[in-house]
Amino acid sequence: MGLRTLITGATGFIGGRVAAAAAASAEPAHVRLLARRPLAPPPGPGDGRVEVVTGDLRDPDSLRRACEGVDVLIHCASAIGTAEDVARAVNDEGTRALVDAAARAGVTRIVSLSTASVHGRGPFRAAGPGTLPLAPGSATSRTRAAGERYVLDAGGTVLRPHLVYGTGDRQVMSGLVRLLAALPGPLDGGSSLHSLIDVDSLARALLGAGLSPRTRPGPHFVNHPEPVTAAELLAVAETLVDGGSGTRGPAVDIAEARELLADLPFAQHHLAMLATDHWFEDDRPWREWGQDPGPGFAARIEDHMPWYRDLLGRS
Repeated sequence: MGLRTLITGATGFIGGRVAAAAAASAEPAHVRLLARRPLAPPPGPGDGRVEVVTGDLRDPDSLRRACEGVDVLIHCASAIGTAEDVARAVNDEGTRALVDAAARAGVTRIVSLSTASVHGRGPFRAAGPGTLPLAPGSATSRTRAAGERYVLDAGGTVLRPHLVYGTGDRQVMSGLVRLLAALPGPLDGGSSLHSLIDVDSLARALLGAGLSPRTRPGPHFVNHPEPVTAAELLAVAETLVDGGSGTRGPAVDIAEARELLADLPFAQHHLAMLATDHWFEDDRPWREWGQDPGPGFAARIEDHMPWYRDLLGRS
C-alpha cells in the first residue's frame, strides 16, 4: 500500500508546484491538499486520488481533520512579509498545531519548507548543514525558525532553500528589478556567490523527501549545487528593467548604490544581501532522494523569462 500524503499551502507559489508534482506522480497512493480556499485538484492519473480539503493553520480543528489517515506531511504553507502577529500565528503557532495534529494522527514522516534566512545575513561560503547558528533578522524568518523547532523536535525534516525563482515568483527577481529601477544605471554587484533553486526542482525535492525511505531527520539546505555570482544574477534582472532597452546610465557599485538609495529600506536589504556570499552546500537532497537538480541558473531562467516579462510589463 502506497503512502497517503498531505500537502499544506497548496495554493502557494511552492506548495502549488508540490501538489502538481504529487498529482502527476505514480506515488503517493493518495494526495490530500490543504488550502484556505476551494481549489480544483491538479490533473493526474487515477480518479479520486487527489482530494482537496479546506483549512487554516490558525484553525486547529481543521488541521486535525486534515491529518486523519495520513502517512506523510509535506508542510509548505507560510506567511511571508506580513505583520509580525500574523507571521507568529501562522508560521510559529500554526506549525505547532499542525505538528501536534500530525503526531496524534500517527503521521510517520514530516517534511517542512523553511528558508536559509533563519541564519541571518552572511557571509556564508560553502556552508554545510549544522554549521551555522540561527540568527533570524526579520519577523518572517524569526517565526519560521520557531516553526522549524516543532518539526525538528518531532523528528521531522526541514528544507532551507536560499533564493527561489521561477514562474510565480513575486519576490526574488521582482525585488531585484525594483532595486535596479531605482538606480540611474546597472548595478555592479561584484563576485559574491549565491545559492539559487528553481521552483520546480524545489518542488521535486520536497516531494522526494516526503516519499523517500532514505530521508533523514534534521535540517537540509536545498539549492542547485552550482552557486551564481551576483553579477550574473543582476545581469538577468537588468534585462527586465525598462524592457531591457539598454539606454540607462553608467553602472554603479554597491557602495555608491547604498548612498543613492539610503532612504529606501527595501533597497538596503537587497544591497546587503548582494554584497556578501550566501552559498550553502548540501548534496543530500540530490544524492539521497533520487532527485536531479537539473541545469543551472543560466539555462533554467530562460524557461521563466516570458512569465517575468509579462508580470513586470504589467506592473
